[in-house]
Amino acid sequence: MNMHSNTAFLKEMGITEWTSRDTKADMTSEAPEIAKAITAPPASAIAIDRSPAALWWFFGNPPQGDTELLFQGIVRALGLSPQEWLWKNPSDAVEVEALMQTGIPMVALAFGGSVAQKLSGERDALPQLRETVLAFMEEGAQELPLIATFELNHLVSRPKDKALFWQDVLLAKSVLQNT
Repeated sequence: MNMHSNTAFLKEMGITEWTSRDTKADMTSEAPEIAKAITAPPASAIAIDRSPAALWWFFGNPPQGDTELLFQGIVRALGLSPQEWLWKNPSDAVEVEALMQTGIPMVALAFGGSVAQKLSGERDALPQLRETVLAFMEEGAQELPLIATFELNHLVSRPKDKALFWQDVLLAKSVLQNT
């Protein structure tokens, strides 16, 4: 395809000017104009410290290797910023009362049946705990909704269960939207 036909296609798409990356164009004459066009955003736009819209707590064994990559993908798919999620070990104390007073909606996802049992006090196996909004067993944390789902290791070894995992995530999202 030659340069002329590329230009014709681009003009049909509404793009009027095009330069090939293969050729080195002399852009020194355009540099001052580009510098003038770029302006710094106002200081108020930079200094905004917005609080998170919601807070996700993830409970389970710390992800490593493939499970860490999977977890990073989950966080990206949910569109969560670092201020919007926390990873907690099941043995960590749950200090919910102070966070609940901020008014920020929160939800907890328990990775694995044993983690969900420990946090909720339930004795049922994971299949019975899934698709249910559980309550924390710990005093003062009963208001925090808890969703049981598969361990990350399980999802890595059985990719077909990711669809079921996503149902659990959607349940958690709906809980957040209704709070």
